[in-house]
Amino acid sequence: MKTAVISSKTSVNHLTGDGHPEQPKRVKAITEKLKKNKNLLWDKPSTFDHNILKKVHDEDYINTVKKSFPSQGLKFLDGDTIISPGSKDASIDAVGSVIKAINGVEQKKFKNAFCVVRPPGHHAEKNKAMGFCIYNNCAVAAHYLIEKYRYKRIAIFDPDVHHGNGTQDIFYNNKNVLYLSTHQYPFYPGTGSEKEKGKHNNIFNVPLPAGTTSEKYMNALDRVLNKLVEFKPEFLILSMGFDANIADPLAQFELKSEDFYEITKRTLKATNKFTNGKVVSVLEGGYDLNALADSAFNHVNALVENNE
Repeated sequence: MKTAVISSKTSVNHLTGDGHPEQPKRVKAITEKLKKNKNLLWDKPSTFDHNILKKVHDEDYINTVKKSFPSQGLKFLDGDTIISPGSKDASIDAVGSVIKAINGVEQKKFKNAFCVVRPPGHHAEKNKAMGFCIYNNCAVAAHYLIEKYRYKRIAIFDPDVHHGNGTQDIFYNNKNVLYLSTHQYPFYPGTGSEKEKGKHNNIFNVPLPAGTTSEKYMNALDRVLNKLVEFKPEFLILSMGFDANIADPLAQFELKSEDFYEITKRTLKATNKFTNGKVVSVLEGGYDLNALADSAFNHVNALVENNE
């Protein structure tokens, strides 16, 4: 079986305004680069029962978001989360992409998947848009696995350079989901200390200082992998930000594009015996277009190799 790339043309219609780092060109940069890999299946998001959103977000928040999309121009959902008329379909298709990915893996249509989506999701809390994020795509994925496929142990690993405060917020009291994050700290959004452990010891934060090198990051990754092995996840979700790259303008980590191959390979190697290779990866951050494309290309190469 192959690796699938799930994406939608609607993602480029989510407009954020001139100079905004979370721009439509991000998806174009990744998809153009991935076309060089001839071993990929390309697929589109599926429609889905929108009630799954209520498992993740408060109903009042969902209704507020639905009413907020402008008929023209741009609008702020929060200080840095901007929406346009095209954001409505893009945000729904981002969720539909993770649903398609999970169903495809479960139905053995492909081995694993990378969802190239906009807007990202990991800053979106139960009742709040934040940090370019509207719906929490990875959180929906985990709840869908619990609701439809009755999974009991799901791990979400988030190597985005910013802490996924939204994902942590949503699963803080959920014993079925282990959320693990490596991130720059102290830094936006201000959460992610080691003291934040979750009700069931199901939150595992590894805060790292600005200037973290590849070597120091890989040492920290060992701690994440040890926790993953201890948890024995049945399914792995990667909340895949690439803004830890040294070229990224929004942070101060010093990872190289090739490091994302190594991060992915090591994470899969540690978890394969529990997940049987069931992995869905979902795009989060990464704002230097060349570094983003190269990092994502390396990440997907590791996903493809894991099928062999």
